[in-house]
Amino acid sequence: MIPPTLSCSSRKRKENASTKPQDSKKMKRKMTDADRVVHHIPRISVPFAHLQQQVTLDMLTEVLHFAALGKINGAKQPSWCHLHHQKNIQGVNIVVLNGLSQCLFYQHFLTLQHLRTNYNTRLTFTPSATDLPSGIFSSKVPESVSSCFAQRDQESNQLRDVMRLHPIIRKFGTEVKGLTAYTLPQEEMIKKHFPVRGMPGFEDFVSTESDDCVTDRSPLYGVDCEMCITEQGYELARVSLVDSSGTCLLDDLVRPPNRILDYLTRFSGITAAMLLPVTTIVKDVQVKLLRLLPRDAVLVGHSLENDLRALKLIHPHVIDTALLYKKEFGQRFKLKVLAEAVLGRQIQTEEQNGHDPMEDASAALELAQYFIKAGPRKVVECHINELWGESLPVSTPTDVQPAPSSRFADVLQKSGQTVTFIGKRSDITINPSNQQWHSSDKEVLASFRRQTSWLSFSLVQFSSVSEHMKNSGLQQEHHHQRLRAHLRQMCVVFAGPFPSGFGERGVKRLFRCCGAVKRIRMLPTSHRMHAEIEFRLLEGAVLAVQTLSGHIVHGQHIQVQRPVNESTLDLDLTLDALKEDPLNVNHVHVMRLKPIVNPSHILPHTNGPMPVPNAPGSHRTDNDTKPGENGTTTIDAYNSKVAASINETLMNGYNQLPQGPPACALSENELNKVFGHFGVVEKILRPSKPNGRRARHASIKFQSPECAAAALGSSEELRDQRYLICPSLTPGHLRSWAQETTTEMVEVAVEGRFSSNTITENNPLDGKMEGVMKKLDDRLRKLFKSLPDRTLSVVVLPGQSSLNGHYPGLCFLEVKNGFL
Repeated sequence: MIPPTLSCSSRKRKENASTKPQDSKKMKRKMTDADRVVHHIPRISVPFAHLQQQVTLDMLTEVLHFAALGKINGAKQPSWCHLHHQKNIQGVNIVVLNGLSQCLFYQHFLTLQHLRTNYNTRLTFTPSATDLPSGIFSSKVPESVSSCFAQRDQESNQLRDVMRLHPIIRKFGTEVKGLTAYTLPQEEMIKKHFPVRGMPGFEDFVSTESDDCVTDRSPLYGVDCEMCITEQGYELARVSLVDSSGTCLLDDLVRPPNRILDYLTRFSGITAAMLLPVTTIVKDVQVKLLRLLPRDAVLVGHSLENDLRALKLIHPHVIDTALLYKKEFGQRFKLKVLAEAVLGRQIQTEEQNGHDPMEDASAALELAQYFIKAGPRKVVECHINELWGESLPVSTPTDVQPAPSSRFADVLQKSGQTVTFIGKRSDITINPSNQQWHSSDKEVLASFRRQTSWLSFSLVQFSSVSEHMKNSGLQQEHHHQRLRAHLRQMCVVFAGPFPSGFGERGVKRLFRCCGAVKRIRMLPTSHRMHAEIEFRLLEGAVLAVQTLSGHIVHGQHIQVQRPVNESTLDLDLTLDALKEDPLNVNHVHVMRLKPIVNPSHILPHTNGPMPVPNAPGSHRTDNDTKPGENGTTTIDAYNSKVAASINETLMNGYNQLPQGPPACALSENELNKVFGHFGVVEKILRPSKPNGRRARHASIKFQSPECAAAALGSSEELRDQRYLICPSLTPGHLRSWAQETTTEMVEVAVEGRFSSNTITENNPLDGKMEGVMKKLDDRLRKLFKSLPDRTLSVVVLPGQSSLNGHYPGLCFLEVKNGFL
């Protein structure tokens, strides 16, 4: 049967197909722009196979090393998860919640709303014998990271003396900067005799309409002038202007106003014949330049003060390559030398008849662009021999270099990152100057929020829970036992009444259609028989209540319900929260029915009795409804025989129940075929039994919550295909642990050390713990909100490992992306 959602999808596809081509192109362009933004958002993902794997301290540090250092520093992707677009990570924040374990989190699952809803990755954490903050800061980075930093240290040591004294490094430093770092300040322009507004001698100069300041994105323009000698000295004869791409915007000959004494043809390439027809004067060039140059233009030239003087032009934002590629004692490189050494280009050659100002303007522009992009250090390293006649020292085998530290905290600081610990005073293996001690969680949060914008790697420790447990005398074992009892009660249902003689084996055969049954306890009364059924998974109990309550066994209606006590009063809220859990929202739980199962036992009952035909002890009257009448369920001949056979054996206490055909094993191909109609199936988890055989249930992960909702909405159609379905309630990392927990609970209860009723009884301390948890969750929410976007947020519940027991913790990971 085709699910209803498919027909809707078909209609949508037809409607989309009928859209106009131009509309489709517009939509495609919009989606492409959106996808381009989303494509670069960092995120973390864990393969489906690793969801039940416990995270150790070493595995956690793998993620932290890669997130904080990245490939550029030699770090590698973690072996068990994948951090996408690490280069866009802006910072790393770890929060350690002292005293918390996995059992405490799930015991206060409803209270810890922020923690359970804002982190899409949640894994069991193995308690470490090492103090967690010290273990993180003292962890050894991989050899690839150490080698990368060792190589940089060696290069730095070799260059240290030469670089420290080099004129370019002394003036500009070693860091790569924007173009504004290389524009001449007004004081230097005055010192180098540039035309400056308000200075004497430049009263008749024209000033460009430029902004007061420029940015690193302002456009660069290359300019060069050729002069000739007149009765008044050097005057403009030709000017060229190129834009940042090297395109020529202006190349004009200019007639000087005074009589020419020397055309300087061997330098300028200008002759008397070339200037004879020219009528352009300096004012005409000034008008053109004012029209061509934007307000934030930056002029680039070589010995640019001479060109601006010839143009009679004042422009406040300039880069002079003669001063950029600096020499000692005020000396300057010729443009020809710089172009050949840096650009690998020959200009102003002897074959040319004079200089080409457009070629010179382009060369000066490219020299400035290279310097800005490469940075001062690279310029010196690459051209120190050709330009400055010096060579880098070569290390010899006798040179002994100290081994660089491979401690994570030291490597972080060496990479230029801030390393900070904020929490209660403790013995943390980082420099005390990097530690901030506070006496309460409130002070810790306030301190962090004041400085969060500049903390690149921070570790925050909250200790209110551990202090509360210490002051109240509570132990982890107490909370662990309470959660074990609570988990067991969540997996238990009560069913009945059953006919007399209906035994444990019959109950198991009936209820195992909903899931693996762990334990059955028959509860006889004076007149009727009831049963307590415990499932291995919570989903089995949910399916039992949904599908078997109100059905007929041997002509008698049975009711299936949850146990009612203090610990299960909020069970419906807990189930709703588990359904909406980010770890479950895309998942559905599927149970495969055996072919021999009678539909009258598993299909929802209709109003009124539904007697099984030919069942012994089932008497019909004229008022009874026959199968198939008035819209009731019809039982075909095969199922009637099966029902009669089952009911007949029920009379004998299920002692001779026929086994029937074996259950059909769940296969990925079959599940993909059945559930692929509802949307893209990403993963299918099929657990194995201890004997190696596949279980009859599976967890299916869809690509989106909408696909999972569509499958759940088609439960009737899937039931016709012998599939029971319900929302997944048990997170992947909790499955094996929950089964072990309920097993331990049974064993301990059998030993008589405590009873589940005693453990689940509330005590006054629980109310105080609830308040502590609520404050803690609120502080975690405020801390997460204050993090900059694209920060990797890690929350660790360290758990506890001691002689009293092993209590695993939890590890939460999420990249904060506030704009999503």
